[in-house]
Amino acid sequence: MSEEVFKKLAEVQRKLSKRVVEKPLDISKIRTVGAVDVSYRGELARAAFVLCSFPGCELLKKRVVEVEVRFPYVSTFFFLRETRPALVAIGRKKPDVLLVEGHGKAHPRGYGLASHVGLVLGIPTVGIAKRPLRGAPEGSWVKIGRAYVSVGHLVDLPSAVEIVKALSRDGYPLPLTIADRLSKGRLNGHLEE
Repeated sequence: MSEEVFKKLAEVQRKLSKRVVEKPLDISKIRTVGAVDVSYRGELARAAFVLCSFPGCELLKKRVVEVEVRFPYVSTFFFLRETRPALVAIGRKKPDVLLVEGHGKAHPRGYGLASHVGLVLGIPTVGIAKRPLRGAPEGSWVKIGRAYVSVGHLVDLPSAVEIVKALSRDGYPLPLTIADRLSKGRLNGHLEE
């Protein structure tokens, strides 16, 4: 893809970032938390979605799918590669809050994978990453254990932090740890349960 195409895509990200809504969540009303993660094997993306109770982290549902990769890995344009596999894995089940393995507003253009998935689904999303992106706005993330937490959509940063703290085990949110292991084939997850 040409540099001109990436410039246009970057502009689209900036425009979409203006549609991201930050607002406090009433944590007492959260009953379910979903988590989605995507791993790759050649030209296949293996996406895993888990649905857990909140705050107890009881596993309620898991789903693993494999889909063909349609976009190459390009730093800061991750949403173009991972949105489709993530959405296929999530299916029709919409949790009260969704944890996405990827940045939200902690992105150089203020619009990462977590923001995009949240905007597409119209649900509160929290971005969780293992490292910050260079050029992310100051104050756009908080580190909790090994997780860099940011606003995805329909949540503010204090609410996102509270949710992640409640779900963290061994320095990382347990639902995402399970989704990560499923996506990498480290847990049995062939079927929707």
